[in-house]
Amino acid sequence: MLEKFLPSVVKCTPEYAEVVVADNASTDDSLSFLAQTYPYIRTVVLDKNYGFAEGYNRAIKEIEADYILLLNSDVEVTKGYLDPLVSELDNNSDVVSVQPKVLAFYDKSRFEHAGASGGFIDCYGYPFCRGRVMDITELDNGQYDTPLDIQWTTGAAMLIRRNEYLNAGGLDESFFAHQEEIDLCWRLGARGWRLRCVPSSVVYHLGGGTLNMGSPRKTYLNFRNNLCLIYKNHTQKNKILFVRFFLDYFAALVFLAKGEFKNFIAVIKARIDYHKMKKSLFEKRSENIRLTKKDCNCVKDYFLLKKFYLSGIKHYSEL
Repeated sequence: MLEKFLPSVVKCTPEYAEVVVADNASTDDSLSFLAQTYPYIRTVVLDKNYGFAEGYNRAIKEIEADYILLLNSDVEVTKGYLDPLVSELDNNSDVVSVQPKVLAFYDKSRFEHAGASGGFIDCYGYPFCRGRVMDITELDNGQYDTPLDIQWTTGAAMLIRRNEYLNAGGLDESFFAHQEEIDLCWRLGARGWRLRCVPSSVVYHLGGGTLNMGSPRKTYLNFRNNLCLIYKNHTQKNKILFVRFFLDYFAALVFLAKGEFKNFIAVIKARIDYHKMKKSLFEKRSENIRLTKKDCNCVKDYFLLKKFYLSGIKHYSEL
């Protein structure tokens, strides 16, 4: 990943920014590769694999900057990618985080799953994007090139004010990986901050570099963490989580019917472990609700699964 994607970051990052590589206790030759090929790049070396969430938290605490760009190791950036994002934060003091337009690395004419052209959440906590609804990604024909306020910026390429990142507690370390950026953005949005997509900035994301789409581990983290972010942030969590009980077990049965036994088990285990985590999340929820200024700021009023499966809506523009 470093050998393939770091060159574009080094080449396209302007002089006013610094490239920092955080090493999450890699077990390959990443550090020696960096030392030999990019000896001028600063590295933050962690003593063990803290996951996406805590790994970033620990690294960001060691970096002094007004803004931090969280950038996955499987992202190719383009010339001038950073300038529109920085300008958006410079010119709008009420905007806390921005993201570029995220296209697929192996099909640059198509949006990429993780972020596309701005993230949203439906009334039952399911995330989706401009350019990606469920597992359907659209071709990029410029239809989502308008900058707009969104509900979450993708962790694949998220520029954020460092102080506000830290003040909000950063990424929730109990998530380990997946949807932790949605949880952070929900907190920030509910506290009155705006989040934006600036499509004039473009990056290409490989996606699935660590866990591919069909991985039971990915299924487990997505289901568990999605329940956790609803519990932590939604002012009407009891109603939402009651419905999700049936929806999640229905999803598990669909996996079983398709012969995907490991994914079936992953959903069951995700729900069990979510209930184990609730006690430790209670104080975080209390804090989040206390600081909420915009009630349900981060949810749409429609049910995505109904529109997708029953109404046949596959594109964001049709919602």
